[in-house]
Amino acid sequence: MSTHTPPERLRTNADLRHLQRSMAAALMQPLTKQDRLRSETRADYIAPNDRMSGFERLEIYARQYWFRLLDCLYDDYPALRVFLGERRFHQLCRDYLAQHPSMSWTLRNLGAELPAFITDARARDIARVEWAQTLAFDEAQKKPLHVDDLLGEDPATLRLDVQPCVVLLQIGHAVDHFITAMKKSDADVRGSASQAVTEAPLRTATARAPRLKRERVHLAVHRHDNRLYFKRLAPEAHALLCALKDGAPLAEAIERALSEACPETDWPAQIRDWFNEFSQLGWLTQKHSRQS
Repeated sequence: MSTHTPPERLRTNADLRHLQRSMAAALMQPLTKQDRLRSETRADYIAPNDRMSGFERLEIYARQYWFRLLDCLYDDYPALRVFLGERRFHQLCRDYLAQHPSMSWTLRNLGAELPAFITDARARDIARVEWAQTLAFDEAQKKPLHVDDLLGEDPATLRLDVQPCVVLLQIGHAVDHFITAMKKSDADVRGSASQAVTEAPLRTATARAPRLKRERVHLAVHRHDNRLYFKRLAPEAHALLCALKDGAPLAEAIERALSEACPETDWPAQIRDWFNEFSQLGWLTQKHSRQS
């Protein structure tokens, strides 16, 4: 982010807005490798005091801003931090924030693009699951449907939805087992209260990374009683839920899910068991949009 030239004097509201934008640009520009404000940054509009120059005062605010952003990523991606190690994770966060600055009113969305930013497949899968945990914890939970609510409905036209707090993933590594193993050795696996104010986030007592096994996993990350859970799904159950989320009628969703399924399985009984389980978990809800 480039800095703007602030006005010499504040004569109008437009001058004030210009000054505000100039200061915001100075604060939000990436810090140097030494976590300092860039030396060419103008700070003559900040009054000095008896201890610090205007530049030093501006630098304090810039460092607070950036360390707060870094601290959020540390809290939101603790498993990724352990997997990569402190130095690699810190550099990843700095590179990411330089290309994806905060653009939302809420810091919850700060790390939304981090999984796509990561090139390593293992680290990307960990980041995808941790972002799914953020969504599962924050997203809404609508009034659930029960199996009895479906009696008498036509599967060809019946459209169901999956709760927003249920996030469906297909990943290439056993990240759920990785995070579960971390929880046994690191109580801070989902982060702690922010402590960064004038120093960069530092976590020295991190757990040793458990082994991350390569495995094709169909996973649901969901919330129940304000706690997060992982649930592995059969590929067909995962495809069925994804089709329902996409807006397909129930009959079409089942057809999609079983398009390559083993014909020897008693699928009517299996689907009935799935829906009983989905109902008990409160995953199903009424779809109110994308009707056709």
